[in-house]
Amino acid sequence: MFADFEVRDVTVAPGIDLRVRVGGAGPAVILLHGHPRTHMTWHAVAPRLAAGGYLVICPDLRGYGHSSKPDPDPDHSTYCDRAMAGDIVELASRLGQQTFAVIGHDRGSYVAYRTALDSPEHVTSLAVLDSVPIVEALERAGAEFAEPWWHWFFLGASPHAERVINADPLAWYRLDAASMGADNYADMVEAVQQPRTVRAMVEDYRAGLHVDRRHDEEARAAGRLIECPTLVAWSRHDDMVDLYGDPAEVWKAWCRRRVHTAVIDSGHHMAEEAPEQLSDVLLTHLNGYPGSA
Repeated sequence: MFADFEVRDVTVAPGIDLRVRVGGAGPAVILLHGHPRTHMTWHAVAPRLAAGGYLVICPDLRGYGHSSKPDPDPDHSTYCDRAMAGDIVELASRLGQQTFAVIGHDRGSYVAYRTALDSPEHVTSLAVLDSVPIVEALERAGAEFAEPWWHWFFLGASPHAERVINADPLAWYRLDAASMGADNYADMVEAVQQPRTVRAMVEDYRAGLHVDRRHDEEARAAGRLIECPTLVAWSRHDDMVDLYGDPAEVWKAWCRRRVHTAVIDSGHHMAEEAPEQLSDVLLTHLNGYPGSA
C-alpha cells in the first residue's frame, strides 16, 4: 500500500503533530478520512491521484490514528472542525504548499468545507463525500435520521460513550478486514484500541452537536459561501438520498459557484469499495470541468 509515499510526523501547533503520508508531484491535494478510519482508508485512491499528476497529502486528523490526542476542553473546541481545519492549512504550509485542493469523506468532509470557508485564499477546490453541512443535517434530524444515525447523539451527548466503546472496541466498530485490506485494517484496529483515540473521536461528535453547529450558523447568517469549485459525491448504496433527496441541492446554498455531482457505486466507505470509480471522479474534478469558468 502507498508505494513511493513517505510517512512523516508534522508539527502543526504546539503539542499537535499529525501523522501524514505524502507522495507524487504537482498541485497539492489533501485527502481527509472519516470516522473511525485513519488516512490508510485512501490506500487505493491516493496512488491513483499521484499517478494523475498531483502531490497527494493524507493526514490522520487530530485525535485519529497516530496523530496527537490533546486533552479536551469544556466547550469541545479542541476537536472542532475549525481547529482541525487550522491544522490542515498549517500542515500544507509546513510541506511548502500555500494552496491546495481538499477532499473529505464523512467527518473529514466537515473539516474540508470548514477549511474552504475559513481559508478561501488557500483552497483551490473542494470535494465533499457522503455528507451535508452539519447544521443542515441537525436541522433535518427527525426520526428518519435519528434511528439509523443514533450514534451521532450517543457519541455526542452520552457521558457513557467512551466507557461503552472501550469495553470492546472491535465489537463496537465491527471492522471488516476483507473489505478494508490488511494494512488498513491493522492500522484501524491499533487506533481504536487506544482509549485516548476513542476519547478524541467522541469529542469530534460532541463538537459537532455544539461548536461546529454554531460555526455553521454564524457562517450562514453572515452570508459566507464556499468560493472554490465544489464536487458533491455520495454513495449509491448509502442513505444520503433517503435522508436529503438530492444532496447537491443542500450544498448549493453554501457555494457561490456551480456544484458538480457524482454518484459512486458503493456503500459508505467508497474509497475502499470503489476506488477506481472514485479516483476517476476526483481526477475529473481536480483537472477541471470542460466549459467551467
